[in-house]
Parts: sequence; C-alpha cells; structure tokens
Amino acid sequence: MTAAWQPPPGELALSGADVHVWRVALDLPAGAVAALADALNDDERGRAARFHFDRDRIAFTVARGALRALAGRYLAEPPARVALGYRERGKPYLIASGGLRFNVSHSGQRALVCFARDREVGVDIELRREMTDLRALARTAFSPAEYAALCRLPEAAHPDAFFTCWSRKEAFVKATGEGVAQLAAFDVNLEPGEPARLLRVDGEPPGAPRWSIHDLPAIPGYAAALVVERAGADALRLACWDWPAPSG
Repeated sequence: MTAAWQPPPGELALSGADVHVWRVALDLPAGAVAALADALNDDERGRAARFHFDRDRIAFTVARGALRALAGRYLAEPPARVALGYRERGKPYLIASGGLRFNVSHSGQRALVCFARDREVGVDIELRREMTDLRALARTAFSPAEYAALCRLPEAAHPDAFFTCWSRKEAFVKATGEGVAQLAAFDVNLEPGEPARLLRVDGEPPGAPRWSIHDLPAIPGYAAALVVERAGADALRLACWDWPAPSG
C-alpha cells in the first residue's frame, strides 16, 4: 500500500492490476465550484438544487464534477460528455466505459474517487465526529461478530473502532452494489491499528476470496477504506493521488 497521498502524474495509465484513488477537497472557491457545475447534466443539477444547505449542494457538485473530470481523462472524453447510468440498487456506472469502473464517496470536506479496469471497486470516507448513540447504531448496522468485537474494546477506543468498521462496511456494500441489506452478511475487523481484513463473507468459498479490503493513507479527522474485486488474481498496484482542483 502507498504510504501517503501523492501529486498525480502527468499521464494516466490504468491496467488491469491498477487501482487509482483520488482525494478531493470539497471546500473550493465559488469560481471553481461554478466551473465544475458547468459539466453536470440536468439531472445532476436538479439533485444539487434540492439540497437544503449550501454546504451539501457544494459537496455534491464538487464530488460529481471531480468524478466527471477524472473519468473524462481516463476515457479521453470532455467531462460533460461522460455518460452515467444507475444499476437496480442505485450503484452508478459508466455507460461507455471500455471496462472502466469507479466509485465515489464524500463526507465533511473530503471526497474519494476510485477507478479500476474490469473489476468492481468500492470506496468510503467518513468524517470522525462525536456520536452519543454509537453503541445503538453499531448494534443495528454491524454484524453480531463485529458488535461483540466493539464491546470487547475499552470504551475510549469505541469511536475510532466504530468509524473504522463503518467505513470498511460501506466500502464493501458499495463495491458489491447490494446496499445496506448486506450489512450483516459479512464481517470486517475493527481493532484500531490493525490492517483491514475481511473475516467472513456469506457464500464465499474459503481460500478463494472474491473481494479484498484495503486501508488507505491517513486522512486526518477521517476514516476511509477501499474494497477491490479479484485483487488476488494479480499483484494489486494501488496509487493514491490528490486531485488538482480547477482554479476559481
């Protein structure tokens, strides 16, 4: 795994063994937000307009605009011409993809966008924040094994463990496209400081995992995780880059 977020290269080459993850700052100047909004389609502009708070509208606009800008580079298409569709449970995909797959997540003032070729990927980022009902949320969102693992930890470790687990689970269900109905069908580890691992996936034969889970370089104040399909088929090359936003 790459140890830090890096400036991007001048040319992008994405082979079957590569996974590219981009970190996106959402708190951009108004001019940059407007430039990104110009590439959105009518449906995306409508979704942005329906947000009650400006911060949410801006976050959606920047994250979707960054996705279009980056996908356009991989596809050699203008961002406004990148065509997106949605699968049955809402997972977005590229209609004319050439095998390019992506996933996107945003929380607080950061977004992550990841790309791979001919394999599904899922990424999640969560702003670490104070939560008064953490144990109650964990009881409903975690598997029984994960909830028991959380309860075995010292209470002071619960916030970090909760967001570590939650980002890993979200990344997994976003990769599979199955949504929250799948949350109890797999286990991840959650102990702070331990490398990310998938401990159980219902229906997956032992010794032949379809999915792998990966930590990402630290983002202060956030938890983040990546899930990749068929990562054991060849040596995974993970690159993590900071997206250079347009000037505004």
